[in-house]
Amino acid sequence: MLTKSSKQVVEILYKEKLNMLDVWEENIQVSTDDPFKDRMKENGEVMFYLLIQCFSSKEEDLVKMIRKFAISIADQRLKAGINIGEFVYNVNLGRSIFQESLDKMDLDLEELKEYTQKVQFCFDQFLYFSVTYYSDAKNQIIEEKTQFIDTSHKDRLTLLGQMTSSFIHEFRNPLTSVQGFIQLLKAENPELKYLDIISIELEQLNFRISQFLLLSKKELIGKEKIRFSLNEIIEEVLVFLYPSILDGKVKVEKYIDDEIFLLGYADEIRQVFINIIFNAIDVLHAYSPEPLIKISSHFQENSFIRLEIANNGPKIPQHLVKSIFEPFVTTKSLGTGLGLFVCKEIIEKHKGTLACETKGDLTVFSIILPISKSRQG
Repeated sequence: MLTKSSKQVVEILYKEKLNMLDVWEENIQVSTDDPFKDRMKENGEVMFYLLIQCFSSKEEDLVKMIRKFAISIADQRLKAGINIGEFVYNVNLGRSIFQESLDKMDLDLEELKEYTQKVQFCFDQFLYFSVTYYSDAKNQIIEEKTQFIDTSHKDRLTLLGQMTSSFIHEFRNPLTSVQGFIQLLKAENPELKYLDIISIELEQLNFRISQFLLLSKKELIGKEKIRFSLNEIIEEVLVFLYPSILDGKVKVEKYIDDEIFLLGYADEIRQVFINIIFNAIDVLHAYSPEPLIKISSHFQENSFIRLEIANNGPKIPQHLVKSIFEPFVTTKSLGTGLGLFVCKEIIEKHKGTLACETKGDLTVFSIILPISKSRQG
């Protein structure tokens, strides 16, 4: 119900309505490609009506009206695809114009304070409902798009896995034959040069092929987990990579407890170590004058072991640290971006974690795995 004073205020505001709307329309920010730009004045008139209602309506009824209008405007902003900052600016411009009209009226201080509070409440509620609805809707859109991208990405990886699996099986047959004939040549002609190098190169090629094969299979049917020594696996890897270590003049420091046993697929864990250590050798070769790789183990709580493989090569760029284990992410110009992704898949299959961090001058790959305490695992 309007009091005598508020009735006079409303009458004056109605007389100033067209002037206020014109000033607002002349100064608002409207993008030329906004599909709702022709409805700005209409929206301004609805907002003016709501502001007038703040002098007479019950707060509960007023909030319902404001919320309904705010949501409809937020929908417009979403469809327009315009930055929300532009909308907030226009609303606050209307707030200033309306408040200025109130300030010009012949009102005592208490009346001006009362009416100002009502007007500010109306604008605050409008912004709260519209921006909240807009933000929630935007987040939902982003979430749906992210889910679509993730699904497409997984489909892409599934297809890649199927393709690589088929290709690799076809490729492995002749590779196995070549490896067999190399062994025969070594046995019959031990004096022939380079056979050892050829054999090592073929083994590394076979390792790379196995990496791609792991993209398409989480567990191999009929393959059984075994209990194996972590120290022995590391030794095998260092022997396998010895030609590369020697060629790169890399110093390898190893601090691993002899009595650490794991339960799982030894060949897959071996591939993880080969990949990480070989990557380190690769980057050290062209970067460090005193290349160093440190391999150390640290016992964790709850029967876990933490294995750290550190190198003093170039630091991984900060923007890649969190994504380096994702498929197709690589710091190498000719890298596939699948090696570390496969490593993470293997470690997680073994109920462990794989992470990368920088500690001083070292880039450290940390692997945490459960320890096998008994002979039975």
